[in-house]
Amino acid sequence: MRAMVVERWGGPENLVERNVERPEPGLNEVLVRVRAAGVNPVDWKTRTSGALIDWGAVPAVGWDVSGTVEAVGPGVGHLHPGDEVFGMPLFPRQAGGYAEYVVAPARHLAPKPASLTHVEAAALPLAGLTAWQALVDAADVRPGERVLVHAAAGGVGHLAVQIAKARGAYVIGTASAAKHALVRELGADEVIDYREVRFDDVLRDVDVVLDGIGGETAERSLKVLRPGGRLITLPGPDDVPAAPDGVRAAWVMVEPDHLGLRELAALVERGELRPVADTVLPLAEAAKAHAIGEEGRTTGKIVLTVS
Repeated sequence: MRAMVVERWGGPENLVERNVERPEPGLNEVLVRVRAAGVNPVDWKTRTSGALIDWGAVPAVGWDVSGTVEAVGPGVGHLHPGDEVFGMPLFPRQAGGYAEYVVAPARHLAPKPASLTHVEAAALPLAGLTAWQALVDAADVRPGERVLVHAAAGGVGHLAVQIAKARGAYVIGTASAAKHALVRELGADEVIDYREVRFDDVLRDVDVVLDGIGGETAERSLKVLRPGGRLITLPGPDDVPAAPDGVRAAWVMVEPDHLGLRELAALVERGELRPVADTVLPLAEAAKAHAIGEEGRTTGKIVLTVS
């Protein structure tokens, strides 16, 4: 089968197409014929050095997949050949989602929402689960709370805006001016142009901040939180600032989550969540997809079509 592998750690030019052996499902696993694969910042960040990912003998990139069950291994009773599924298998172990086929634990997948194409569904798992686990599991966003989402037009951000809104929150997003219309369309009550306004100069009494940027942004976010507020940061544990008494700051790293996928699918089917796949490229152009992503200007998600 065709798969995109990393010949050596470094730039996007090291991400190349190779023919590799098709995997076979084992106990409690399924083989998925991949129709589309999502591209995430973790993909190009780990491509440069390997980072903390548990790689196989041939490093194969990608975790977000949407496709069709091709075969099931022993012990799988709830999925069958022909079922359309989506998910984020194995993270942070290697999944090899940029490929024609992928093997996944059955409970790392969920039925694809019928209203989404495979491209749209592939845009949802990693970013959607990140937003869900940060806002719902870690921050426990409640109706009426004020939620600030940084990079609100980005991969995680555009989904976080919608999830927070579905939870009944008052949502504030930061984004460049060109992306304000989209962020408002997705449900934000306020949008701040971070290039023109310092958010910590104009905001106070925020209950939850979702920070996908880290560094100075995380530090400044503490200033806008009310007592009892929660700052959830995503880049890494080193980006968690020392929080004052009465405020909680935490790092969240996404993990496979069957129930979370089902919650995201339910939001989609109720019309409360819509993934945006702004850039769609064929599998063979994965290196180009990484180069575009590394520019840091994408709206929504980048997705590769596979078959």
